[in-house]
Amino acid sequence: MKDFSSLENLPHYPVMLDQVIKICKPENGGDFIDCTFGAGGYTKALLSFPKTKVLALDRDISAEKYSKKLKNLYKERFSFNISKFSQLNKFIENEKKFDFIIFDLGISSMQIFNLERGFSFNSKNKIDMRMGLNKISAQEVLNNFSLKTLNDIIKYLGEEKESYHISKNIIRERKIKKISSTPDLVRIINKSKKKKFKKKINISTQTFQAIRIFVNKEFTELIHGLITATQAIKAGGKIIVISFHSIEDKIVKFFFSNYSENKSRSSRYYPDFNDVKPLFENYKNKIIRPNEKEIKINNQSRSAKLRFATRSKNNFVYPKEFIKKFQHYIDLEKRNA
Repeated sequence: MKDFSSLENLPHYPVMLDQVIKICKPENGGDFIDCTFGAGGYTKALLSFPKTKVLALDRDISAEKYSKKLKNLYKERFSFNISKFSQLNKFIENEKKFDFIIFDLGISSMQIFNLERGFSFNSKNKIDMRMGLNKISAQEVLNNFSLKTLNDIIKYLGEEKESYHISKNIIRERKIKKISSTPDLVRIINKSKKKKFKKKINISTQTFQAIRIFVNKEFTELIHGLITATQAIKAGGKIIVISFHSIEDKIVKFFFSNYSENKSRSSRYYPDFNDVKPLFENYKNKIIRPNEKEIKINNQSRSAKLRFATRSKNNFVYPKEFIKKFQHYIDLEKRNA
C-alpha cells in the first residue's frame, strides 16, 4: 500500500483514509466522486494512482484554493465545483456512472480552526457557522427565531436534554443585547446548564452542533445527497459515508440496510420490494471505526463511523419511504423566523 504520511500536513487530515483506500482499490483505476473535497485529502490520495479520475465538490469556497493545486498536477483526471453534494447530478455529463462516491460529513478541521467563522466555541469572533451557499447565519437564527423553534433545533438536531433552558435564556438575553459573538452563546449555555458533572465533551458542543446543522441544513443535504449518489453510481459501485453524529449515522444505516437485498421488512417504514427492487446488494451493516494510531494523530476522528453499500443491478426507483422516515428533520430544517 502507498505511504500517505505526507497528507498529515494538510489542514484537514482525511479520516480513515487507509480504510477508504482499501475499500476503493484505486490501484485498479476507476471514476470517483469526492462529495466533500475540503483540503483535498481523499482526492489527492486517489489521484496518486495513475488510472483514476475524480470529480470533487465542496460548498465552501475556501476549498477552491486546494483544488487549484491538484488541477495543475492532474489536468485531465480532476475537476472541481463549488456546490452542495445534493446537486452533484448537475456536474455529471451524459448520465455517466461512477465506481465510488465518498462522503465525509460534518465540519472540517479547516473550518473549525478558522476561528473567524464562529464554528468553534473557542472562537472570540462573530457567530456565523455558514459552510457556504447558505441563506441564513447562526447569528440570524439566535436573534430572530421563536422559543419553540430554537428549542426544537437544539433538542432534536443537537440531542441536548436541557434545550428548553438554553432556548429560554437565548430569548431573554437577546432582548437585552443582540447575540453577536461566540462568547455570547457560550455564556448563555454555561448559565443554562444545570448539570455540572464532568463530561467527555464540552457542555457547549451539542448546542453549537445543533445550530450549525440547522444553518447548513445538513440532514436534508445528507438525505438528498444519498439519493442522488444512488442514481449516479454504477452497478457494483460503492457509496462510502463517514459520519460523526448519531443522527447522521442513523440516516445512513436506514438507507443502506432497508434498501438492501437482504433486509427483512419488519417495520411499516421499510419498503416493500414486491414492486420495487432493492437499490443495494446484501448490506452487512458493519461499522468501521478509526484505529488507535489514527486517533492519536487526529483526535477529531475518534467519533467517526464509516459505512458503505454496494449498488445493485436494479433500476433506480425513488426511495419515498426513506424521505417519509426522516421528514421531520427536513421539515425542521425548512423553518423560518
